[in-house]
Amino acid sequence: MTQMAPELPIEVDAETGVWTTDALPMLYVPRHFFINNHLAVEEALGAETYAEILYHAGYKSAWHWCEKEAECHGISGVDVFEHYMKRFSQRGWGKFVTEAIDLEAGTCRVRLEHSAFVYQLGKVDRKIEYMFTGWFAGAMDQILAARGSDLRTLAEQVQSAAEEGCDVGIFITRPLTSHSQG
Repeated sequence: MTQMAPELPIEVDAETGVWTTDALPMLYVPRHFFINNHLAVEEALGAETYAEILYHAGYKSAWHWCEKEAECHGISGVDVFEHYMKRFSQRGWGKFVTEAIDLEAGTCRVRLEHSAFVYQLGKVDRKIEYMFTGWFAGAMDQILAARGSDLRTLAEQVQSAAEEGCDVGIFITRPLTSHSQG
């Protein structure tokens, strides 16, 4: 049974047709349309180059979103990260579950169930949700900076449900080392 999600307010401006959620303009497109475009860019640039571009863009966007949402809702720390995971999960990308998070250590582990990429592409025996990695590091780093920490992180996908023998995606975030910062 499908239900409306009143906890995720979607407003549609009757005059302009602009959709907004959390005061942000949104685009509503079919999953296949987005993923077909994603794959076309990946094919043109190569997966590694595209992943790097998406990492930096996602990092910047996550930082901004977390900063604005923390301010708007008066939340901080792990609550900001959990709010971010909840909103991801409500927007059709998949269900994101924080398995572990330690802000002092700069680490977290997120499980992805019901990936939109896996639903669309199936078992392709590679990690296909790399566009999310920068989002985790950007969120962690904004939260850390808001706490006054100089610690910064790096995120990576270590498992995908698109790989044989795997049922879920796994992402980890860990601190950058002084060697990798220089």
